[in-house]
Amino acid sequence: MNRKSLLFAIVGVTILLCPGIIQAHINPEAVTVRKIWSDEHHNAFTGLLFFKGNFYCSFRQGKHHASGDKGVVRVIKSQDGIKWESVAVLEKEGYDLRDPKLSVTPQGKIMIIMGGSVYKNGERQSMLSHVSFSDKNGNRFSSPVAIKVEKRNKTANDWMWRVTWHHSVGYAVLQRVNPRTSLLFKTRNGRKYKLITDFSEQISGGPGESTVRISPDGEMFMMARRRTGNGLWGRSEPPYLDWEWSDTGIRMGGPDFVPLNDSFYIAGTRVANNQPYYTGLFLVNKEGHFTEIYKLPSGGDNSYPGIVVENNKIYVSYYSSHEGNASIYFAEIPVSAVKDQLKSLMNK
Repeated sequence: MNRKSLLFAIVGVTILLCPGIIQAHINPEAVTVRKIWSDEHHNAFTGLLFFKGNFYCSFRQGKHHASGDKGVVRVIKSQDGIKWESVAVLEKEGYDLRDPKLSVTPQGKIMIIMGGSVYKNGERQSMLSHVSFSDKNGNRFSSPVAIKVEKRNKTANDWMWRVTWHHSVGYAVLQRVNPRTSLLFKTRNGRKYKLITDFSEQISGGPGESTVRISPDGEMFMMARRRTGNGLWGRSEPPYLDWEWSDTGIRMGGPDFVPLNDSFYIAGTRVANNQPYYTGLFLVNKEGHFTEIYKLPSGGDNSYPGIVVENNKIYVSYYSSHEGNASIYFAEIPVSAVKDQLKSLMNK
């Protein structure tokens, strides 16, 4: 750290103030982490979902992180988070498929949305997101098909990153390059997308991967990566045209967050403020105050978590190369392990 850290205690919880990041770490003995997939491939960029009694984890498999590689998407599932089996390998000729994100459609099927890049001589020529849908039981998945962005808002470099459903409408942030910007879209079937708002004049610094979640009363929250600055926290009321933004103090990569209770979210992202980069877990309130609660075992090329809260436990998928080749990991944390952190933050 470049500046002196300040250590103090609140309600029995150790709080560490670092440059831009507040830490209140849970007991590491409460955390279980397992490597759930490792082979000769570069395995990365996870999504996680709990569906009909099973965990589903999606990730990209390729030779490298990127740079013209032809990636495929693998989906594995498990009842207990210990024994996993492969249920699908999705590929499309000519495309590098990556960053597969999972959701459940209003029709009760798993939807996977994934980026699709076309390369020539190692240079990316275009991007177009694709979707795949499961059967009703999550046992089979359709071949990836390209999404349709309304013509007047379509370019050759469109990447719809993660879809969140609310009252039968899906919401997603599309990231774009040349120039680098982001836009909020909506869908009713996961295939066709209509523009809600363009963030070109609201977000500077090269906006990228972004996740949105919607509270029961309809308020939308966003966790957004920026290429040349700290990630942002956004919030907006319907129809989601006007936004309030705050700096998270975190250099993000692959952000995800889900509700933990009525007041707080559990979030995960790559933390790239200082070397070495790692995958961090955070408590976040609706005002966008981030408190780091755990550093997952990670290093090198890592992060892009998926998060599920189920049966009073927090489950996290992520990838890391701290043990060699980039592999997929699965963490399990009892919600009770963060009770002191929640109590101290609620008393502020």
